[in-house]
This record gives sequence, C-alpha cells and structure tokens, in this order.
Amino acid sequence: MKFREYPQRPLVGVGVCVLEENKVLLARRRSPPKIGEWSLPGGAQEIGETIKECALREVREETGLEVRILKLIDVIDSIIVDDFGKIKYHYTLIDFVAEPVSGNLLAGDDASHVKWFCQKKVIDLPIWDQTKKVIAQAFKIKDQ
Repeated sequence: MKFREYPQRPLVGVGVCVLEENKVLLARRRSPPKIGEWSLPGGAQEIGETIKECALREVREETGLEVRILKLIDVIDSIIVDDFGKIKYHYTLIDFVAEPVSGNLLAGDDASHVKWFCQKKVIDLPIWDQTKKVIAQAFKIKDQ
C-alpha cells in the first residue's frame, strides 16, 4: 500500500509468534516490505482497534486460524531506507506469543503461503534476524 511508503510518522504493526509443540507458524509475505520472505503473521493496526484485536485479526486473515494470545514478547523497530537514504518504511512492531485454538490452516490476505516450521529449522531460514530473536524469545516464554 502506497500510504505506508515514506510515512510521516511510524506505523504500528503487530507480529504473532504462533507456537504448537516445537513448531512456529510462518507466513510468506505477498506485499512489501520484504515481499516473498517468511515472517510472523501480522500487519498494521487499524484505527479503533486494540493491538490485541489487531493480532487476532491478522492471524485469522493470513492463516485461517483463531489463536489465544499468551504474552507480549517484545517491541522492536523496523526502519528501511531507500537508496537515497530516505526512510521508505518505519514500523513499531509489537510481537506476541500465541497458541492455536481452532480453524484450518490456509494462506489468505497478505500471505502467499503459510507453514509450520520446527524451531531448529528457523535458524537456517533466510528471515530477518529480529524475527529469529523474537521466535527464540517466544519459545523461552512458552517453556516457562
């Protein structure tokens, strides 16, 4: 969406680390930024929507699953600059850990594919380092 490029202020986004046993659910991005890359299901918060409502909606839209939010993992910044040094994207990302409660896994909305990955496999995936850190933190939270 063009309004997200070169924003006047940071946009609020949410990522949800959906865990089931030793697996994490990832979505392949259909839209910029990072199109074609695997990432956590999530997206931009809408006006009038709480961040937890956003998290639940985004997971449902991208994966077909209903989840239960367990805990906040972290808040991180994603700032992407263009070739001229101008900020093209700026997101404040709020990441949660969740578990699936119902639904059928099916890519939709902004995801071209959705897939469960074993925790150990995530290290080898070509994904953003911050996403790998968030996933590791989510598994630590789950094991507590």
